Amino acid sequence: MYIYQMGSIADKKSALKTLGVESGGVGIMAKKMELMYFFIKDLRCPAANILKQDALSIGADLAVPGGVILCEKELYDCVLVGTRKHMEVLSKKELAQPFGLKILATELKKFLAIKRKPTQIMGVINANDDSFFEGSRFQKEDAVSQIKQMIVDGADIIDIGAVSSRPNADTVSELVELERVKPICDAISSEKLYEKAIFSIDSYTPSVVDYALKSGFTIINDITGASDEAIIKLAVKYDSKLCIMHMQGTPQTMQNNPSYQDVMVDVSDFFEERIAKCEALGMERKNIILDVGIGFGKTLEHNITLIKNMTHFQVFGCEVLVGASRKSMIDKIISTPTEERLAGTLAIHLKAVENGASIVRCHDVMEHVQALAVVEALR
Repeated sequence: MYIYQMGSIADKKSALKTLGVESGGVGIMAKKMELMYFFIKDLRCPAANILKQDALSIGADLAVPGGVILCEKELYDCVLVGTRKHMEVLSKKELAQPFGLKILATELKKFLAIKRKPTQIMGVINANDDSFFEGSRFQKEDAVSQIKQMIVDGADIIDIGAVSSRPNADTVSELVELERVKPICDAISSEKLYEKAIFSIDSYTPSVVDYALKSGFTIINDITGASDEAIIKLAVKYDSKLCIMHMQGTPQTMQNNPSYQDVMVDVSDFFEERIAKCEALGMERKNIILDVGIGFGKTLEHNITLIKNMTHFQVFGCEVLVGASRKSMIDKIISTPTEERLAGTLAIHLKAVENGASIVRCHDVMEHVQALAVVEALR
C-alpha cells in the first residue's frame, strides 16, 4: 500500500467517475470534497451562538471572536466553514431560526446555485496616444492589423477604446473620441471582422457607443458603471451586453486617497444597485458583466482583497471580468516597469480565474491563451 496527499481537484465529479465511484455516490461525495468559507459581517450575537451550535452539530464550524458566548457586543464578524454538503444543510436548517438567520439561509442558497462560466480572453486596443502601456496604442490601419493578429492569437473578445482612463488622464471631447474610433469601427464593419471575434467598445459617450454598436460591436465596456441611463438604453436597443465597472471617483481623482468602510461590501452594494437600475430599464441580467475595477479608486490592499474574494461576485449571476493587465499594483508588490509586468499580470489573472472571473481583459493575448490552456489541463 502507498498513500500520497492530493492537491486541489477542480472537477470533483470527473475525478470520482475516473476512480469508478458508482453514479449515485458521485454527487454525494463531490459535495463533501468542496470546502467553502463565508465571511459574515455584523451577525447578531444570538444568531452567532445559534449558528455556531447548528454548524458544529453537522460537522461544520463558525469561527467567532471571543466574547460571543457572553454576548458582550451586539454584532460580530464571523467566518462560516464547511463543505458544500454542510452549507446545503445549513441553508435549510437556518430558515427556521430567528435573529436574521433566515436571511442568511436565503443568501447561502444563492451562493450554492452559482455555476461556473467558460473563460474568455479580451484583448485591448487603445486608439489614443496616452494610455499607460505604450504597447497597447494603435490607430487606424495599425489598429486593424493588431485586431487581426489578436484574432489569430486566440482572443474571444477585442475591447477598443479611444480615451485613456489611467490616473489623472486628460479629458477628451466627444468629437475627438469619435474621430479616433470611427475608422476602426468602419473597418470592422466593412471587413466583417465581427464574424471572427466579439467586439467591445470601451466608452461611456452615447454617440460613440451608438456608432460602435451599429458597426457590429456587441459589448459596451462602461468604466462609469452604468451611471448614464442613455448607455443602458443603447444596450437594450441593440440587445448588447453591458460591462458595469466599479470606480471610486473619476480617472482624474480616483487615486486621491481611496478609502472604503469595507471594499467587498461597498463594491457588492454598488453592483446590486446598478444591476437593479439596468433591469428596471429593460436589461436582462444575462447581458450584464461585472468588473470590480482593479486600480480604479483602489489601494493595493483593496485590489488584493477583491482578487482574493472574486468568487463572491459570481452570486449576482453575471459574468465577472478582471482587468489587471500590467497595472501599477504589480509595481507596488515588486518594483517593475510597465513593459516588464507580463509575469505579474499572468499571476493575478490566473488567480482571478481560479476565483471565478470568466473574462480576462489583457494586453498580451497569446501569452494568456497559453497560460490558461496549461492551467485548464492542470485542473
